[in-house]
Amino acid sequence: MNIIRNIKRSVFALMTVALFIMTGCSENIDDSNLYTFTGETIEDFLANREDQFSNFNYLLKRTGYDKILSAYGTYTCFAPTNEAVIQYIDSLYDDVSNVDNPHNGMTQKGLEGLTDSLCRDIALFHLLYSEVMAIDMGNGMTMNTMLGRDINSAIDSITGSVTLNSLTQITSMDNELENGVLHIINNVITRSNNLISGELEKHPEFTIFNQALTLTGLADSLSEQERKDIAMPAKIGTGKGSGPIYMPEECKLGYTIFAETDEVYRENGINNLEDLIDYANNIYKDCASANGWYDYYRNHGIQVSTGTDYRNASNTLNMFVRYHILRYIVPYSKMVYSYNETSKVPLYEYYETMLPYTLFKSIRSSGKILLNRWVTNNTLTDRVAEMASASIATVMNEGIEMKRDNIQALNGYIHPIAGLLVYDEYVPKGVLNERLRFDDLSLLPEMMSSKVRFMQPSEVRALLGQASGTAFGGNGNMRIPRNFSNHLVVYNGDNTEIYYLPGQDCNWPNYQGDELLCMGAYDFSFRLPPVPDGTYELRMGYTANGNRGMVQFYLGRSSSLTSMKALDIPLDMRKVPVDNADGSPDNASGTGWCLYTKTDDMGVESDANMHNLGWMRGPLYYARGKGGSLIARADVQDLRRIIAKMQFEQGEYWLRFKTVLPDNTSTEFHLDYIELCPENIYNNSQYVEDMY
Repeated sequence: MNIIRNIKRSVFALMTVALFIMTGCSENIDDSNLYTFTGETIEDFLANREDQFSNFNYLLKRTGYDKILSAYGTYTCFAPTNEAVIQYIDSLYDDVSNVDNPHNGMTQKGLEGLTDSLCRDIALFHLLYSEVMAIDMGNGMTMNTMLGRDINSAIDSITGSVTLNSLTQITSMDNELENGVLHIINNVITRSNNLISGELEKHPEFTIFNQALTLTGLADSLSEQERKDIAMPAKIGTGKGSGPIYMPEECKLGYTIFAETDEVYRENGINNLEDLIDYANNIYKDCASANGWYDYYRNHGIQVSTGTDYRNASNTLNMFVRYHILRYIVPYSKMVYSYNETSKVPLYEYYETMLPYTLFKSIRSSGKILLNRWVTNNTLTDRVAEMASASIATVMNEGIEMKRDNIQALNGYIHPIAGLLVYDEYVPKGVLNERLRFDDLSLLPEMMSSKVRFMQPSEVRALLGQASGTAFGGNGNMRIPRNFSNHLVVYNGDNTEIYYLPGQDCNWPNYQGDELLCMGAYDFSFRLPPVPDGTYELRMGYTANGNRGMVQFYLGRSSSLTSMKALDIPLDMRKVPVDNADGSPDNASGTGWCLYTKTDDMGVESDANMHNLGWMRGPLYYARGKGGSLIARADVQDLRRIIAKMQFEQGEYWLRFKTVLPDNTSTEFHLDYIELCPENIYNNSQYVEDMY
């Protein structure tokens, strides 16, 4: 373990040197702040250095967390110096801006004047349940603290040091201790206690957008923070395998705003709110007409308003603002998730906005995150090789760059963007006119707000009080309460057991590494992501193995059982295709699968044969495990089942999963991802769907 950490630290030092060489900011690299091993616990380290940390340790002792940091575990502590703590506490007392809570509730200056809640909030905001080394923070990382609030890291381009929430620097990194790691910092890490609209108001660079948010009344509506009354099962048990289960007992809610700065507006000829209203009118006034592109509004006869009733949801300014807001919390580092991809195509995610049933696309390209980048014939190819040639893949719109600022509010994030974000006709006709793939947990937005999606296995284990997991391949158990998400409906109570497995330290053949697993006599449904009008193939990605069961699919326009209609025949997820040594298709499983590298055309003809049978191989986009060499397309367990080919309208659809083996409650249902692929991709007259 120590050897590995030393290697990591050496790599981090080299990264820092490289940063300086590239930026030319400085030639003097101070590597004296690397850790030393002391044999102490985190609490020992602090207590043995009272001249540096007695003030921070006072907060820990007053809240009882000194005992936790004295005990067995694996924690991260960001320890501010005595001077930093006093400076911060004095600033709290001197703050009288809130007339309802002057001095932030403090009774006097100094440590003794802090309320118990302030002590707790400050202490827990500097502690993590898992161990995070400085090298892990260097590329930008979002860390969930014991307070349940985020810390975002970055590298300061001038000093080369790791910064936390923009204003705090790590001055001594990676002090390795018996129960974790401690980083010394030069300031108390600050956090905002403003709701998202209040935080936006504090930033003068967003004056015009803030005026629009206020005028539409949306500023007053962005106040949710938590869903109460989570339905905990009567008996949690231990699930599959052995070991305890972690179940989130609270469901965090929140928002993400993508906002243009006043400078961006000026660059586009918008100098005030009136100009923005005119711009919104021009963009949206005809979107629901007979020749319009906003299918949901047109199909439902919703009239778009260009009047002054700005609180009307179908007013053009209101529509403009809604397309900038998500009903869930997404930091910059998690806008596009990177884990086990093959890196030959840009990484991507799709997000549903508050403009009803609309999406935008987010991709990572050349170190940037871009929104609604449009490339013609995306997910099509004109040759047998993996990807399309450049001749058919023309960039029509570079996309809108998302800045790294991570402006954090109590219930969300505000992200500055470098262009005008609109749902114009080129979004449904261009950006979204491609194969759309959605990871399982992206179907449940509350999982993102609650920091469950992409939670590290070490975090789950820490919450379970385990040094290492004992079930689900070493991850521990995480069970999702049945009413955790508005996009999830369970029809038979505790008989449906839904588990989330992060999977990052397992060698699983899963998209993005994680998976959703269900056990029991399950019967539940997910709300599908909305897509523009058109004929689509609805597909489900999963991994086949002998522990799986059989599932019947249903589709409905609502979650009501009366709206559900059965799709196809039940899927037997236990059947794993056979890899015939001669490269011939396996007909016994009914899939027609064969190892594509054994064919003369890299699997093109067998792709068509499998498709005719209702099957597809896994994609080239990802591999088995992080850095794995076994690509999903070549993995005999990794399959896509075509559930339906049908006309979809932009709006509400629910996909129901029901076991056909209700008496065998030990079998598993596995959902890895959903694909919605438009007809002009899977049935194109000129090109074929690519292998990614």
